[in-house]
Amino acid sequence: MGDTMASHRPTALTAFLVGSLGIATFSGMDAVMKGLVIALGIYPTMLWRMLSGVAMAGTLFAARPSWPSATTMRIHLYRGALTTVMAMLFFWGLARVPLAQAIALAFIAPLISLFLAAAFLGETIGRKTIGASLVAFAGVVLIFIGQAQADLGREALLGSIAILVSAICYAVNIILMRSQAQVAGPIEIAFFQNIIVALLLVAAWPLFGGAAFPPIDQIPFILLAAFLSTASLLLLSWAYARAEASYLAATEYTSFLWAMAFGWLIFGEGVSLFTLAGAALIVAGCFLAARRPEDLTPSLEAAV
Repeated sequence: MGDTMASHRPTALTAFLVGSLGIATFSGMDAVMKGLVIALGIYPTMLWRMLSGVAMAGTLFAARPSWPSATTMRIHLYRGALTTVMAMLFFWGLARVPLAQAIALAFIAPLISLFLAAAFLGETIGRKTIGASLVAFAGVVLIFIGQAQADLGREALLGSIAILVSAICYAVNIILMRSQAQVAGPIEIAFFQNIIVALLLVAAWPLFGGAAFPPIDQIPFILLAAFLSTASLLLLSWAYARAEASYLAATEYTSFLWAMAFGWLIFGEGVSLFTLAGAALIVAGCFLAARRPEDLTPSLEAAV
């Protein structure tokens, strides 16, 4: 019987594939959000998307309500607050930078998360990570050189800086995602993240001067962004409950391919050789630092 149960346990590869699907879904949301921020501005876009997400995730949560413990609620609050800052910075920058370039710059987050995973989760990290980080940093520098060569202007530079700061926030978010997924289910995570971010945005209403109700023709895109965001959160939460953060961080790299496709198809954006080369260096650095985990972490085996 033990062998039968073991055969049904999800492997790290399964978690990796589910995580990759979550990233693909998230990349589609990025493309929708870029168009919305250009059309509506950052605050109205974030506010109406998160309120729509509350309705969607809330419907799922209401079917199986489970109030978290105080410790788990603190993790929800930390991640919700961090997500608010991270998302505002990222989508503000995304409206000013080509989609593929923005994603390439954000690739630095998985590498930063390796150091954070070692510091806060006790995950071991090899000496090669320092050399790998230098390779990845060279990729970031190369992308900025390409941006200077293309003379995209001050707005693009500020957008790139905002994305890099967002990437640092996202690195912390990856670690919180792993901790959160060990104590809460995907539906609970999706619901509390949406509602916490929405409440923080509502509280910031006076700071941003409010937000008019979106035009009718933009409502389907807001609902689509909320759906893709919720679906991605469910998929990633499931994956991060079953494999280590330092391993699943590699799923982030697939987003560059989606960003190139969506940027070209939807916004007519090309990809410079500097961006391609910089992304290659960042990905190479992250892969050099990566390591293979066990199929499941011991603390989760009994729960599966």
